[in-house]
Amino acid sequence: MRPPLNLLLVGGGGREHALAWKLAQSPRLRALFIAPGNAGTEQPAAAVPLINCPVAADDVPGLTALARERAIDLALIGPEVPLALGLADALRAAGVAVFGPAQAAAQIEASKAFAKAFMLRHGLPTARYAVFTDFYPAVGHLLAVDYPVVIKASGLAAGKGVIVPDCADDAEAALRQIMLDRDFGAAGDEVIIEERLTGAEVSLLAFTDGTTVRAMPPAQDHKRLLAGDQGPNTGGMGAYAPAPLAGPEAVADWTRTILQPAVDSLRAEGRPFVGVLYAGLMLTAAGPRLLEFNCRFGDPETQALLPLLETDLVEIADACAHGRLAELDVCWRPGAAACVVLAAAGYPGPYTKGRVITGLDTPLQDAVFFHAGTARAGDQIVTAGGRVLAAAGWGPDLPAALARAYQAVGAVHFEGAQYRADIGRRALANHHPHGEQP
Repeated sequence: MRPPLNLLLVGGGGREHALAWKLAQSPRLRALFIAPGNAGTEQPAAAVPLINCPVAADDVPGLTALARERAIDLALIGPEVPLALGLADALRAAGVAVFGPAQAAAQIEASKAFAKAFMLRHGLPTARYAVFTDFYPAVGHLLAVDYPVVIKASGLAAGKGVIVPDCADDAEAALRQIMLDRDFGAAGDEVIIEERLTGAEVSLLAFTDGTTVRAMPPAQDHKRLLAGDQGPNTGGMGAYAPAPLAGPEAVADWTRTILQPAVDSLRAEGRPFVGVLYAGLMLTAAGPRLLEFNCRFGDPETQALLPLLETDLVEIADACAHGRLAELDVCWRPGAAACVVLAAAGYPGPYTKGRVITGLDTPLQDAVFFHAGTARAGDQIVTAGGRVLAAAGWGPDLPAALARAYQAVGAVHFEGAQYRADIGRRALANHHPHGEQP
């Protein structure tokens, strides 16, 4: 076995707790430092210590200094913002191996305008679109097109910079909201007006070392706040994997025709991509179409995928960081997994904080709580974010996985908690869950 490693995990959400949970299962882990982490990630008394470090995920100099101070061998970067800021580049320059793309490769998510042009350059299937920096030309384009549209802020907007208007007036209002009212700040400096596609949506994530690609089971997220895909878009209210509508043959085909060409093309453009490449796909009547690329693990897809991963995640990350992924078999357990997000009152708008969470010590069977927006207050754990917890369950099939996730949901309580009671229901009903454009 290769020598044990000191790892740095960057981030503090539910995705990062799921990553910490899986990394902690590795015999190759000497110590795991999480910056900044949350109330669920810290376990300093464990056989392999998990230690939170009070450094913000977007503090590139602070994280680089932390990596030197703690003699970090390998860093995993969870969120998109530090990747877009060049954290991977700074850590590599400091001699640290990194699982996460360089700033130039992270543009695939940091700029939707770059991503759409990249898709077009390399013949990757996607919707018609136009990019605007001024409001009035954008409105003129709206009046000229003869198809329904989606309005997207080009920059990073925490998963919320997408508006799906029902009519031309709503589309103009969305442009006004992004470009004039600046609801998403600098993320709206450029706006994409894109053809609105219809079909089922699937998230296909893959590990890559910049050359080799290993796809994960297909997952499906639930973006809308309320049951029946109603209400505002959120960062994600739950997910499950594998998605029944995408079998192994489809995944192999999409890997060959979308993921591998994207990785090859990024490398050819001098933007080698190391880490997780995430393709958001819409399965239209004319075939799969790319909605977006993300440059990291999805949230909450990660909370549904990692319970199915059998191969040591430290080994995978280390192999990717050192260009050795081709030497590794990445194996997944049979069955299914699902997660249900519990959000704070008011989310995705202004939300309450400081509500005491009870029931987290309830014994669970084939289920786990992943903390997201939590913090310690004395001996208590309290809410500290919009998405507070994810209850993840797994089992031999999707009904069993969902049952265990919802049993976990029923075991915890905090004032004002809101969650969707229909995660995965459409997949159970007809195996063709209908997605929506992110």
